[in-house]
Amino acid sequence: MERRILGTADIALFPIGLGGMPLSIQGRPKEADAIRVLLAAFEAGIELVDTADAYCLDDRDTGHNERLIAEARRQWRGGDVLVATKGACQRPGGAWTVNAHPDHLHAACDASLRALGVETIDLYQLHAPDNRVPFADSLGALADLRAVGKVRHVGLSNVSAAQIREAQTICPIASVQNRCSPFHRAAWRDGVLAHCEQHAITFLPYAPVGGHGGQGRCADHPVLNAVAARHGYSPFQVALAWLLAKSPAMLPIPGASRVASAMDSAGAAHITLNDADLVELDAAFPT
Repeated sequence: MERRILGTADIALFPIGLGGMPLSIQGRPKEADAIRVLLAAFEAGIELVDTADAYCLDDRDTGHNERLIAEARRQWRGGDVLVATKGACQRPGGAWTVNAHPDHLHAACDASLRALGVETIDLYQLHAPDNRVPFADSLGALADLRAVGKVRHVGLSNVSAAQIREAQTICPIASVQNRCSPFHRAAWRDGVLAHCEQHAITFLPYAPVGGHGGQGRCADHPVLNAVAARHGYSPFQVALAWLLAKSPAMLPIPGASRVASAMDSAGAAHITLNDADLVELDAAFPT
């Protein structure tokens, strides 16, 4: 099983992570069941869990997912689990808005530290750029958080290649988290993935098997199912294995709200697609 490196931090990680979002938004499981999902993922080998202060129902519930992960880490008796959280999105009345003003990012980071119960956040990511705030100002806040030790590594999410380049002039960037799946292949066309590969930045594809409510497209795809049937895999495992095969920078973070889903995703790390599989998949999903 190939390990993936977190950016230039030289941290070797299990090549599949877990996205915590489904455990905290509409339709979320009960808290005890959510903890079981997280513990099952850790037991299966997953070492990176991605979250955000905005993974919650609304602004009265901010930090819900971070608190779940903190509790699961307290209960976990195995090895280290790296937590990547994000700041800048807010949930007024359940809506999604962006506030990447430096003052908000400083306050959000402090709240995430409390919710996670840690003194330093492993990986703190700008959830999204804010068109009302100069991008450099938002990154300056993250650089300041890193300088004072509240943040160990800085990452970006929902950004362009030009924004990554600008961010790198302000502070080291360990990761970029953009939407990417067999059905959403913009990362190849917009230069983001190529830039990550060239600069030793880990690329964290979110919604890698379709995202919340979109998994049916993966489950029903004829080519994913054909490859899966040949080897006894699930179509979701094939989608994740294809992403891993496409770039050494990839570390997909599929979400899960059930133990079975978390286990299935972790199993993709042990799959090696053969040349015929890759030819068939590449033809179905040209990049």
